Amino acid sequence: MIQDKELIKLIFGFKIKYLRQEKNLSYQQLSELTGSSLSYLHEIENGKKYPSTKKIIALANALGVEYDDLVSTKKAPKKMKPVIDLLNSDFFNLFPIDFFGIEMNRLLELFSKTPDKLNAFLGTIFKITRNYHVREENFYQAALRSYQDLHNNYFIELEQATKRFKTENDIKGTLPYTAGFLEKVLKDRFEITIDRTKLATHESLNIVRSFFDRDENKLYLNKWLDTAQENFILGREIAFQYLGLKERSYETRILKMDNFEMLLNNFKASYFSAALLMDEEEMAQDIQNILEKNEWDATAFLGLLSKYNVTPEMLLQRMTNIFPKMGIHDLFFIRIYGSAALKRFNMTKELHLSQLHNPHASELNENYCQRWVSISILKKLRAIIPATKTPIADAQISKYWESPNEYLCLSIAKPLKSNPKASISVTIGLLVNEELRKRVNFLNQAALKKLDVNTTCERCSIPDCLERKTPPIVLEKRNEVKEVFNQLNRLKSIE
Repeated sequence: MIQDKELIKLIFGFKIKYLRQEKNLSYQQLSELTGSSLSYLHEIENGKKYPSTKKIIALANALGVEYDDLVSTKKAPKKMKPVIDLLNSDFFNLFPIDFFGIEMNRLLELFSKTPDKLNAFLGTIFKITRNYHVREENFYQAALRSYQDLHNNYFIELEQATKRFKTENDIKGTLPYTAGFLEKVLKDRFEITIDRTKLATHESLNIVRSFFDRDENKLYLNKWLDTAQENFILGREIAFQYLGLKERSYETRILKMDNFEMLLNNFKASYFSAALLMDEEEMAQDIQNILEKNEWDATAFLGLLSKYNVTPEMLLQRMTNIFPKMGIHDLFFIRIYGSAALKRFNMTKELHLSQLHNPHASELNENYCQRWVSISILKKLRAIIPATKTPIADAQISKYWESPNEYLCLSIAKPLKSNPKASISVTIGLLVNEELRKRVNFLNQAALKKLDVNTTCERCSIPDCLERKTPPIVLEKRNEVKEVFNQLNRLKSIE
């Protein structure tokens, strides 16, 4: 986050750099005109130093501007004004450029060369975000997904921290850990006690899974949590304490996202917890054993849930950490919510590694392709509810229509505990390439389903699709425009 003092220095430095370049003055020439050293001018332009009144007057005289024009954080020449407005906005507090290795002084150097053109581009982005009601948390979440992609969603420092914590606390033995064991670690190491009753006494707090009261050093857990969810929350609290993550949310699900660091620390704590519950080396071996089978084994896949006592989402999210470490980098993760009547499907989470893969969330109120295993598995689950409350698994080769991309999709679905008539599915998709063919023995199994799929019905031209929920209206409009141009070209040829 840019502090006010830093902002004043950045704006002042940017003005000096821009005006010096406008006058074609070298550092040496400006140094001679103002009596300031070359190194001092460099520090001013990079936003590191703010000069005295006497030096500002000398700079104003050398650059041919008024003193007030230099020191004002609002006033600026027309070409500089868009950048000054940008610096004064919340953009750089909103988007964490430092996490992506972007230095502010480098960015200002780019701004100073073509501020009007560059800011026209940024202005376009701002207009899009406003028109489509993109909120701060949308920026933060998109930035986090990009941050995960940048690191292939594998964070060695968090893996090592987990191993270090286990060594320091002499944590050995077989998995899974019990809630009582993790609770004892919190009590003995951090003097944190657990309360499983008070949250349940307030109906409005039923949606809150947990809350940490830092004044009482007490972690409140809701009564409806299963042991897998409890273990994950207890592991997260261990992470917050052990890693010293101060900027954080005190609820499990962030209700008010103040800044990107809060979201990032929430991710780090969740990663640590998953790594604690699902050991990296053991998990990699379990995945390898499943991939080496000659047939897709849904029972073995679901068996990992009970082995580690984790939820389907925790398991597949952990797989997105392990697969890149195994050399499988091109993958996606999606979570689909299915309403009670299965008339509405929403993609509520997605992650893409190495590239933007074909399945993606749509905010255009369109109908997701029902050929996805992520949706077909929800229909299978609906057919056996309420006979079962346990998760089911399925696999499919999904070939994206009019695209060379094929994915091995592994999916798990389960009823929602808070609303058993509704359900969710989580899916990990692995791009079928030479690396995957070498590692997955059941990839060419005859019994493994292979279907053409698309993103939404409105944009799909798959003929005679039995799962289609609406005509391809977007595609039809595009074809109408294309036909207009074809007819116009024919008119030219007649002449």
